[in-house]
Amino acid sequence: MSDSNATQTRLEIISDRTKDAHARIQQDFQSINPVVGLNRRMRNVGFPVDTITIDCLQTRRRIIILLNDETPETVQYQFAFKDKDPSSEFKTIQFNELTEQMLYDWIVSYFSSDKN
Repeated sequence: MSDSNATQTRLEIISDRTKDAHARIQQDFQSINPVVGLNRRMRNVGFPVDTITIDCLQTRRRIIILLNDETPETVQYQFAFKDKDPSSEFKTIQFNELTEQMLYDWIVSYFSSDKN
């Protein structure tokens, strides 16, 4: 039970950081309106993983974030596309490195439709 509670706490922390980054994006960019999803369904099929997706409907791009109970100190992520299956290769960073600012930067960089 404690593993589940630890994951819930991590999910809440990342969710709060994502929410704050989302609010800043909406203030700073009219052309970027990310849609955030939280998913715990992988647990129903035996995987101790929570998933956060951040989608851009305009560019059809998606950022996938995985929180795995077995590696609570890290987060896996991938820049993907909404209408394509993700690849099997995810990058890994330390949990505390995934800050609101990093999420903000990822969203702006990956979802911006006009690259300078």
